[in-house]
Formats: sequence, C-alpha cells, structure tokens
Amino acid sequence: MSEDGNSSRNSTRRSILKGAGAIAAGGLLAGCTGQSGAEQTETATTTAQVDSETTTAPDTATESAEEDGSYSVSIAPVGAVEFDSVPESWVANNGSWADMGIALGLEPPKGVWLTSRYHTQYYDDIPGLSVDKSDMVSLYQDGVSKELFYELDADVHVMDPNFLLNRFKGWEQADVGEVDENIAPIFGNCIYAQHYPWHEDYRYYTLYEGFEKLAQVFQRTGRYEAFTALHEEFQSNLQSVVPAEGDRPEAAVLWGVGDEPETFYPYIIGGGTGFKHLRDLGVKDALADSDVKDFHGSRAAIDMETLLEVDPEVLMLRGYEAKSREEFESTVIDFLKNDDTASALTAVKNDDVYRAGGLYQGPITNFVLTQRTAEELYGVEAQLYDPERVADIVAGDI
Repeated sequence: MSEDGNSSRNSTRRSILKGAGAIAAGGLLAGCTGQSGAEQTETATTTAQVDSETTTAPDTATESAEEDGSYSVSIAPVGAVEFDSVPESWVANNGSWADMGIALGLEPPKGVWLTSRYHTQYYDDIPGLSVDKSDMVSLYQDGVSKELFYELDADVHVMDPNFLLNRFKGWEQADVGEVDENIAPIFGNCIYAQHYPWHEDYRYYTLYEGFEKLAQVFQRTGRYEAFTALHEEFQSNLQSVVPAEGDRPEAAVLWGVGDEPETFYPYIIGGGTGFKHLRDLGVKDALADSDVKDFHGSRAAIDMETLLEVDPEVLMLRGYEAKSREEFESTVIDFLKNDDTASALTAVKNDDVYRAGGLYQGPITNFVLTQRTAEELYGVEAQLYDPERVADIVAGDI
C-alpha cells in the first residue's frame, strides 16, 4: 500500500462496525493498576528482523476475495472489514496482537496501548530475532488522543473498538467511527482476558483463532499454518511433562506492587491469552476456592496477611517481566524472605516464587513463557519447542 496513494487508502478504510455503539462506556482504569517502575521504563532492543536472507511472496488466502484483488475479513464485534490491498503499517492494541504480527514477519506496529507491557525481551530466546520498539508509541498517555491516531496514520488498527469505548472516559462511538472512516479500519477483538462486562454479548477468540484472522488481513496464512503445526507438536510435548493432576502444585497469580510488595492484585486463572501458558501446564489455582475476589471484577488489592491465610504452595507474580530472574531474586524475592509476614509463606520458604509472565501472549511469546514456566514449576530440562523453527517461519521459510 503506497504511502502517497490517499485515494486508494481511503477506499481501504471501510468497515462495518456491529454492536460497538450499543455498549455504554464504563470509565474503567487504563492498563492494570500496580505497574512497577521497571515495567514503565523498560527500554527497547534492536531492529525487528531475523538474520536470514530468505524471502517469500505473501500468502494469499483470505475469508473472501474479489477479482480486483480486494478482499474482506470478518471478526467480532466489527463484522466484515474490506481491504483494497494488503496493509503495510499498523497499530496493535497490545502485545498479544503485536507478537502475532512479528510471527507473520511484519514490521513492528507503530503503536500499542502501553509499550512497557510489550515485552520484546522474550525474543532473545529465538535465534536472530529482535524487535526495535524505540520508536513505538504508547496509545495510552493519561488518556488516548484521537489526534495520535492521525499522526500514526496506520493502514489498519488491530484492536477491539469496545476497548476504546470502555477502558477510560473520553471516547464516543462517533470517535471510533471517525478513526475507522478517515484514517484506517479498526479490526480486532479483546482476547487477552475474559472478564469485561462489555464483552459478554459477543464471542472471544483463542490465541490461534485471533492469529488466523490477522494472518488473513496481512495475507500470510502460510506462516500461520506453520505456527499451528509447531504449536500442535508443542502441545504434544507438554503432555509428557505435566504431572498428574494430583501432583500439580496450587499457585496464586498476583500482581505485585513495586520491588517491596506488601499489597497484591489477585488474578483468578481464567480464559484469554494471558493465562494460556498456565492452562496448558495444568496449573491449579490456589485462589479459586478462597474468599479472595478476582482483581478484574473487584479492582481491589489484598494485603500480606490475607495472602498468608491462603498460603499458596507457589507464588506467580506479575508486574516484573522487565526484570531478569536474577534481578527478580535480588529485589522482590529478597524482600519477601526478609519480611516478617511474607517469610512465613510456604512458597517463600520453599523458594517457589516466580514471575508469572506478561498479560499479553502471541504465538512466539506463548512458546517462550510456557517453556520457562515448565522449567520453573516442573523442573523440565528438555526443550519443548524448536526456537530455530520459529525463526525460520518468521523469516518465511515455511
């Protein structure tokens, strides 16, 4: 898509928005409360590329295509979105969609909701793959500016329009329609968690269902199919390392506040891409049968004394993905071991405190986080997926 072909781009920027206007804006908090300073100031790595000279023609499968080369792809809640040509630049709601784009061999998105929560350091586990987000923009900056969308001037906005309408005060249906009509289509679904009341009357997508939709938009379904095959092998390998149900530890997933956490935001392990690695590993939820309410619904924190009442076998802490394991141990774990109350926790006494993984997962980050968690929880030593094969697929060697 040419950057100076305004007439062509405007004709591309058409979509059918279904259902978005029927849901009232809720004024919820943008992002997750309790983001640590390290999460906010995480810096970028290097350029998005795979060290390979392999080049391939774009894949060509879509939901529906016309003889003139235009095509449409459908996703809830927006309906059918029409494209006259394949988008080049894009904006992603979060790291789930951003990672899908990297898996498809795309350039990184121009912007995501919060760049600090798109953890590009996960790509260090994939040979030759790195992502430069130094020029990437956070869409949320004490609110979301419609003018920022004009400045970014992307060819497609991969996000759920209801997320824009409901995650903070300031946007109306007319604003969503303006971006969709005047700049570029909005195409997406909020897939990372399944708790928002405004998402109750339309479908969720699994990670790979959403990935397939994005592959259709960018006409790179060959890479999607290659990742699907690799994921099936990965799932098969997991079956051999996940203990029998009675032997799996119960873990509490919490968002820790700062390097010396005394309050926590509790997460019940549920649906959505953000919990996929824990579900696939059969992790049992220590909070599910307790009186502790899920943060998504309650927006409330718990203190150390409440956590001690639950006393989970394992602590899985969110909010620390910008730290290495060593940095996590020398700050958060060191504090917990020296705190009078925290040191009495079974998980702390047994050295079973781990980083829980980020909120957002795509196909690559899911491989990395599931492998890491399997090693930590179950002592797995084998490599459960092929990082070289991941790099090959990203490069187009499918």
